[in-house]
Amino acid sequence: MWLLRLAGALAALGIVASSGPSPGPTVPPPDKASIFADLSAAELRAVRAFLMSRPELGLSPSRGGPLAKNSLFLVELLPPKKRLALRYLDRGGPRPPRQARAVVFFGAQAEPNVTEFAVGPLPRPGFYRPLRLKGGRAVPFAARPVTQLEYELLHRTLAEAMEPLYRLLRDATGFWYHNCSRRCLTFSDIAPRGLAPGERRSWLVLQRFVEGFFLHPVGLEVLVDHRDADPRRWAVQRLWYNGRYFSSPRELAERYERGALPVARLAEPPARQLFSSYEPRGRFATGTPTEVHGAKVCEPQGRRYRLRGNQLEYGGWSLAFRLRSSAGLQLFDLRFNGERLAYEVSVQEAIAFYGGHTPAAMQTKYMDAGWGMGSVTYELARGIDCPEAATYVDAHHLYDTDGPARFSGAICVFELPTGVPLRRHFDSDFQGGFHFYAGLEGQALVLRTTSTVYNYDYIWDFLLYPNGVLEAKVHATGFIHATFYTPQGRRYGSRVHSHLLGNLHTHLVHYKVDLDIAGTGNSFETMDVRFENISNPWSPGAR
Repeated sequence: MWLLRLAGALAALGIVASSGPSPGPTVPPPDKASIFADLSAAELRAVRAFLMSRPELGLSPSRGGPLAKNSLFLVELLPPKKRLALRYLDRGGPRPPRQARAVVFFGAQAEPNVTEFAVGPLPRPGFYRPLRLKGGRAVPFAARPVTQLEYELLHRTLAEAMEPLYRLLRDATGFWYHNCSRRCLTFSDIAPRGLAPGERRSWLVLQRFVEGFFLHPVGLEVLVDHRDADPRRWAVQRLWYNGRYFSSPRELAERYERGALPVARLAEPPARQLFSSYEPRGRFATGTPTEVHGAKVCEPQGRRYRLRGNQLEYGGWSLAFRLRSSAGLQLFDLRFNGERLAYEVSVQEAIAFYGGHTPAAMQTKYMDAGWGMGSVTYELARGIDCPEAATYVDAHHLYDTDGPARFSGAICVFELPTGVPLRRHFDSDFQGGFHFYAGLEGQALVLRTTSTVYNYDYIWDFLLYPNGVLEAKVHATGFIHATFYTPQGRRYGSRVHSHLLGNLHTHLVHYKVDLDIAGTGNSFETMDVRFENISNPWSPGAR
């Protein structure tokens, strides 16, 4: 019975524990943590239906149709303002009204733009108002994230542009793009999309469409101008092939037909044990067992944490959490033994700057929140991404879709032995014996999700320790962002395979940390430490 009640409460929050049945949408529970809970599927649908019904907005479905339309791109919780939340949490004030943040692409008007709206009150919205940037400016339409529709149109544009290069691609790679059904090429795009405000020009890296295609560039990169809302006006502006630039696909094709092109001929990829695959292969030289299970996390006497809706409790810790579609995990009202230590600790952005010799590599400066970093939180694999004993939680996103999408098991919670004592001491008597030994097991509670942003998989962890320490951690895995190898590229990376360069890059991960230690009026400062050369007070002449 307890399990059913818990699952129902979680379902109402749009976060469904996968260990029990999920009944239909209900009113969110009145507990205080729920003011920070993600929107439920029912709330997401209500916001979309309300905005779609407003004739002055003129919204069309996101999928299909033209680019020059008004469409709803994103809906997520708009957290309450901090002063209203604290008044409710600490002083018994009124519960803040529940609102959504909605991002609309206005493409069907004289001055296209991207506008954010506050929509409320939930669960039955009745108003919307714009959320303006500083200075009152709207986001330029050219700066919008790429939608699935735009990717489909880019694919068509590229397929048409690659028709003259069919023979070159077939002969050099065994794969092609135009009129392909089996041995196909695909592409990865990079950002920023241009060199000046208002531009929307993307370098597309062509790759063999095999497992781990990110590691199979074929040496061709194409610059497409796709700023115009009419895809018929899109155009290929430049091409780069095997170290040389060309003004058009026709120029490159004619150079190949004349035999005047240095061709990068790629070996046929093997049917099995492709170097880029995740298929286990090879053996360790020591011969130690690898085909049996390794160590596992278990809970011999049950769970020592409590998950109620979006409120998590462990030892002295209590906090509220959400998984926002735009950026990822966000923690609120973090308390230890009832005392608030932070109002918010949250993931904000992950950035990667690349260097390289190819145009795509030298242009790459990824800002992953612009690629929906919080919305690509796919199902976690039990026993690999998280222990089998973990609690798995679902999430709902409305991001470039015409309704909420459920992501099963997108979040997990588990207690983890750290393998290091929290504290210990061996009290020696210095005569071969000891007075006592004392130690405490080291454990931490882990709140985890992942973001698969194309090639990269980020594993996001917040760890709660029983001594009051909070740790934020991110692991980067997946596939490297690699480019085609040329001798000149060695200045900007390492050759990791025959035709593959692992480019030098830097990751910057941004968190927001709003500390409320001893109240909201605290301050933060840094201190520099330096050596001080003084006279020794108990030994004259010494320093």
